[in-house]
Amino acid sequence: MENKFENQLKELNIQLDEKQKQQFQRYYELLTEWNKVMNLTGITDYDEVNEKHFVDSLSIVKAVDIENIKTVIDIGTGAGFPGLPLKIVYPQLHVVLLDSLNKRVKFLNTVIEELKLDDIETLHGRAEDYARQTNYREQFDLCVSRAVANLSTLSEYCLPYIRVGGIFISYKSGSIEDELQSSKKAVKILGGVIEKTVKFQLPGTEIGRSFVKIKKEEQTKKKYPRKAGLPSKEPIL
Repeated sequence: MENKFENQLKELNIQLDEKQKQQFQRYYELLTEWNKVMNLTGITDYDEVNEKHFVDSLSIVKAVDIENIKTVIDIGTGAGFPGLPLKIVYPQLHVVLLDSLNKRVKFLNTVIEELKLDDIETLHGRAEDYARQTNYREQFDLCVSRAVANLSTLSEYCLPYIRVGGIFISYKSGSIEDELQSSKKAVKILGGVIEKTVKFQLPGTEIGRSFVKIKKEEQTKKKYPRKAGLPSKEPIL
């Protein structure tokens, strides 16, 4: 019998094979196990993790056609959302997970090993630093982030990683109209344009979510991102 998780994914036209079901199950077990000794998530209930982490991560299919994507970087990935669920469901993707906390990166490496995922790498450090490295700067079709930061700051972290023609998707909840307005200038300066906002409810719930879809139209000027800490302390407004 199909469980709630599989039914919610069906609404996104995602169907898991046996291997993927087992991978999500093991991911859940590792998440709750490691969460006892370090803070990875405030959500540990089985259905809630499935809904608010796994299904939420995969809802990006409402905003972008993953079949046209080859390379993805997840900035401020935390416990691996949305990058790891995307990798499980779309194994053909080359995925890079970046986080500033070494303990979390160790957790991610354990999950990758246990789930036997390949063509995926983890980076420990700050988004501002890796964005200056030629093997990451403007190398990705898609940048995703569920990190909690305003859109101006996030755009400065994320847009430098995306190739011209690529896409940045920011996962948001609640009312985002003001944030969209105040981030327009930053997005433009960084070479992007806000293409659209996709609003929806998580399948089978009352939880409202939004995706902000930003297209990269021109190269990001060399001076961005500014040095570590500045994008969050002094967002481009």
